[in-house]
Amino acid sequence: MTISTRLTDLAPQGFTITTSDQSSRLLALTLDTEVVAAFAMAMEETPVQALEYKSMLRFRAARVLDELCGNTLRPLLINAMVDRATGGLLVTPSSLDRVEQADDMVKLATAVAHCFGRSNFDAMSGQYYARFAVKNVDESDSYLRQPHRVMELHNDGTYVEQDTDYVLMMKLDEQHMEGGDSLLLHLDDWAELPQFFNHPLARREMRWSSPPSKNIGKDVFHAVFALDAHGRPVMSYIDQFVQPRDFEEGNWLTDLSESLESSSARLSVPVPVGSFLLLNNHFWLHGRDRFTPHPDLRRELMRQRGYFTDRQTLANPLHG
Repeated sequence: MTISTRLTDLAPQGFTITTSDQSSRLLALTLDTEVVAAFAMAMEETPVQALEYKSMLRFRAARVLDELCGNTLRPLLINAMVDRATGGLLVTPSSLDRVEQADDMVKLATAVAHCFGRSNFDAMSGQYYARFAVKNVDESDSYLRQPHRVMELHNDGTYVEQDTDYVLMMKLDEQHMEGGDSLLLHLDDWAELPQFFNHPLARREMRWSSPPSKNIGKDVFHAVFALDAHGRPVMSYIDQFVQPRDFEEGNWLTDLSESLESSSARLSVPVPVGSFLLLNNHFWLHGRDRFTPHPDLRRELMRQRGYFTDRQTLANPLHG
């Protein structure tokens, strides 16, 4: 059985779907050059600002892209994103690989995301997406923009009061870069998951707060682990923003972080300019390896994260 027939009865049109070089869990979806060019032409009169101001147009962009793929892309994405065996894709739009095409990159990523979900408001940027640059010298208040250290494995949305079912991370530009590959870990491949999931602290409510740059003015409270709709472990964790209340919590969280970082199942995935990772945020953790210093180092990224609108991972999603 091929990947496409396992996820949908429809044969792919306008794209290919295979397993990635890094893992059979991470799928590689490549959109044909003709589809990418036709999408850019169809969306030429819809600027990014229109997508920002009118959220309904994001779903129209999704329909345009799906129709260019013979209505075979959307059902595959809906199923792939909640499939526990995979739930992650590296999406490559052919011939969309130059920073001058950044607006088309944002439009296309928006279309893909709105085939199966809706992107949440991003308080850091004030939009439904965030664009940010990583440079050789940075004085950010989190590891997001700091290039010379590893950004450890984590889930997104740990400090917001909304479901973060998926995360999309696209590379818009890269100059004088060496290193900095994406780091990924599927929860079911983490050998010590049972040890931490069955610990008494696994479902204790903990406090999560964020630095000023995130523009979130209040703390949220939740446990590190929960169950999905089928009773399997899901996770909401980031080491930078959890605030342990005592000796026991602090040391358990440190042990957990060290276990994640030392997992032999951790993947290192290069993401070319114009491509993006699309992950189920409940059972994939992601991070970033360190960069090699260079005075003119620059990488620009685009992030979207949001909730599923068709099929669910969580038992009781906030957005039914």
